[in-house]
Amino acid sequence: MKDLKKKILQSAAGIRKEVPGFNPEIGIILGTGLGALAGEIKTIKSIPYGKIPNFPLSTVESHHGQLVCGEIEGRKVVAMQGRFHRYEGYTMQEVTFPVRVMKELGIKYLMISNAAGGLNPKFKAPCLVLIEDHISLLMGDSPLIGPNDDEVGPRWPDMVEPYSKELIEIAEKAAKDLKIELHKGVYIGVPGPNFETRSEYRFINKFADMVGMSTVPEVIVAVHCGIKVLGVSVITDLCDPDNLEPADIPKIIQNATIAEPKLTVLMKEVIKRIKG
Repeated sequence: MKDLKKKILQSAAGIRKEVPGFNPEIGIILGTGLGALAGEIKTIKSIPYGKIPNFPLSTVESHHGQLVCGEIEGRKVVAMQGRFHRYEGYTMQEVTFPVRVMKELGIKYLMISNAAGGLNPKFKAPCLVLIEDHISLLMGDSPLIGPNDDEVGPRWPDMVEPYSKELIEIAEKAAKDLKIELHKGVYIGVPGPNFETRSEYRFINKFADMVGMSTVPEVIVAVHCGIKVLGVSVITDLCDPDNLEPADIPKIIQNATIAEPKLTVLMKEVIKRIKG
């Protein structure tokens, strides 16, 4: 946390230099295979992460690695087209740093998506699941460990509602009106990059509906910053320990791509319905 506020201000200043007078109210983090929403943005400027002071660089092949600044449905948004993961070798503080920068830019809401493995037998790949809660314990680390800077958030942030009930209600109503099937579930974060064993799937299936290697750290920091969060998982593969097959990465990305149009439409409608 040393010099955290200074680094946040440096990054925000770098972005404002590229996009003068830009004050977004909504932040978006687009996960694996889910970058199409960026194409719906009336882009003012796309900034490669390498041009933003203090930003990490995405090393995941399917992630574009740029910050898209613009408008959707008349609302100013800033979208991360490509995120960071602990398994890439970054610290939790580095993984979540962009959330703090987006907060400094002015966002009040964060919309976050991911590709996840389905633990709930009711889920069929690909489908969309609203994240109503998460479990962080298996990640083995927290982005809030270390000295706390009271300027960026409280020492003891309450996690009673990490995912905004207000935004979940908006998303559910939007999905119903759009006739998009939308489930709800608990997401469990794991460090990766390896997938889980049969025994691990049996263990986590007792507590969660889907599993993935992202999202939880960013949400913890968003709560720490006072940002309201909406999380959506795309179920890209099924994690049935009794019928487990080797992970098929191309198939996972293909399923994310199949679900992408529905997620894009849903996200746009939620943005439209969020009250100012």
